[in-house]
This record gives sequence, C-alpha cells and structure tokens, in this order.
Amino acid sequence: MIPKSHPRYHSLNIRHKLITSFKKGYVTEAGLLAHGRGECFDYLIGEKTIEQAKKAEKCAVAMFLIAKNPIISVNGNVAGLCAKEICKFAKILDCPVEVNLFYYSKQREKAIEKFLRKYYDKIENKKTKKIPNLESKRAYISERFYNSDVVLVPLEDGDRTEALIKMNKKVVAIDLNPLSRTSQTATITIVDNIVRAIPEMIKIAKEMKKIRKNKLKKEELERMIMDFDNKKNLEEILRIIRGKF
Repeated sequence: MIPKSHPRYHSLNIRHKLITSFKKGYVTEAGLLAHGRGECFDYLIGEKTIEQAKKAEKCAVAMFLIAKNPIISVNGNVAGLCAKEICKFAKILDCPVEVNLFYYSKQREKAIEKFLRKYYDKIENKKTKKIPNLESKRAYISERFYNSDVVLVPLEDGDRTEALIKMNKKVVAIDLNPLSRTSQTATITIVDNIVRAIPEMIKIAKEMKKIRKNKLKKEELERMIMDFDNKKNLEEILRIIRGKF
C-alpha cells in the first residue's frame, strides 16, 4: 500500500497498475520497459497536463466529433492503465474500440477484449483487413478500422502511425515523447500521460457535445482543427523541456 503522502504516489500507483496488468497477461515485459521510457518524458514536462497538451486534446475531440467513422485502438499498456476511461470516452463518442497488439497472441488479445467488454460492448474483433506496407501483426485490422477516417492510437508504434497516415487517415496519438516517430508523424499529437489525457478528453467531449446542441457548429470545429499546427505545438513543448536545463 503506497501512502498518499509519498512524493511519487501517482507515479508508483501507475507502475503497480502495470505490474498487476502484466500478471494478468494484458501487458508484456516490453510494455513495462516502454512505460519507463515514457515516464522519463513525463518528468520533463513536469508530470502535468501542459497548455499545449490541452490544446491538442481539445482539437482531437473536435476531430472525433465531426468524424464519419472514428475508432479507438487499444494495446496492452492502454488497457492496463485506463481501460474503463477509454471505454467511457468511446461511449461518449459512440465509436468502437479495437485491440491491436505488437507482441501478439490470440490468448492475450481475447483477454484484453474480455476486460474491455466489462465497460463497453462495441469491441471490434474480426480482423479481415490488412494495413498496406506493414509487416508486423499490428497490420491486421477490422473492416471498420480499415474504413475509418479518424483513429485514436495511444502509445502507438511509429511504423503503424506512418502506415495509417499513408492510408489518408487522421491519426490522433497520445505519446509523452515529442521526438518520437509517432509524435512527429501523427495528425494531432497529445504529449501527455494517458492517465491524465483520457479523463481530460472525456471532460472536453461532454462539454463540446453539450454546447454543440445549442450553438457550436461543425464549421467552428473544423476551423479549430485547421488552426492547429502539430509541428508548431511540438516545437513549443520541446522549448519548454529545454528551458528546464
């Protein structure tokens, strides 16, 4: 039991969630290592949701609200850290969720799907399509994913992000490393810890949907997205990091 007074309470809590998920088979050993790398970058942005991340989160939600066929991709770390929150976000957007794993096994995929179904029933599980020019198991996707126009890919691999962009999809990434191939390639990159980003996006989505019923028009959401410059946003984040040293 970690005392709440511990200065690293939240960070240690996240680690223990991943360790528990590793024991359940959702997370792999490589996933634990990947989290450690991300945690390093979280330190560099002050372990908080900075303004640049909030701006990206708002634009990402806007993109999802006007999408024709959005979908959310979930890997082991995402399931281990925020399965309930991801499903809540998907429910607000009324879009499906699909499990996609680099270290693939049928048993692991089914275990994560079963876990997600505790919170949400729109889980795509028939992988009948393939992303062109991608050789890993992550290339295999559902028809719904193949035909999607906007995809949320938290904690994603760079090669798949590149391949999705080449398919002319709008890709929203959540990645703490602003220099990663995923961050540099995505349409919108949210440089934030996923355990903060998804709850914030839930809040934004609820507010936007409520306002949209009254006065927020599709054109305003489109303008918000058009005004967002992902490269510029990432450069601002890098300046914040460099300013700490």
